[in-house]
Amino acid sequence: MAETNYVTQETFDKMQEDLHHLKAVDRPAASRAIAEAREKGDLKENAEYDAAKEAQGMLEAKIKYLEGVIATARILDESNIDFSRVSILTKVTLTNMMTNKTVTYHIVSENEASLKDGKISVTSPIGRGILGKVVGEIAEVTAPVGIMKFRIDNITV
Repeated sequence: MAETNYVTQETFDKMQEDLHHLKAVDRPAASRAIAEAREKGDLKENAEYDAAKEAQGMLEAKIKYLEGVIATARILDESNIDFSRVSILTKVTLTNMMTNKTVTYHIVSENEASLKDGKISVTSPIGRGILGKVVGEIAEVTAPVGIMKFRIDNITV
């Protein structure tokens, strides 16, 4: 059975829009590009045809991936989230115990993660390490640089 993908309604709607665009706009464009390249002669020595076929293959893989994510998506409702513990959709303020630096992350699904926007995946090393913790608790996170300790300072919407 496929893994469940937790997403917000906004992300789910965006994925559906993206899938529709890929199928309705990009797929016909890829087919036209192949047809145009095919008309240019011998397919064995036609680099344009090979490139168009490769682009079509990558497009179909992207469509299949998005269909799979949408099929296994579970839409999260913020009104049902327990904010007493770190969980998906919570914003968490952490203090790195080694550097004393404070950061705030929004815990989101893999599909929504964007470090530049302060959104980390629930499946990232830090996300996994702080999941279920409460304010004041110290989380030990195994990261590529070694074990890091974070104090949970605040949990909000």
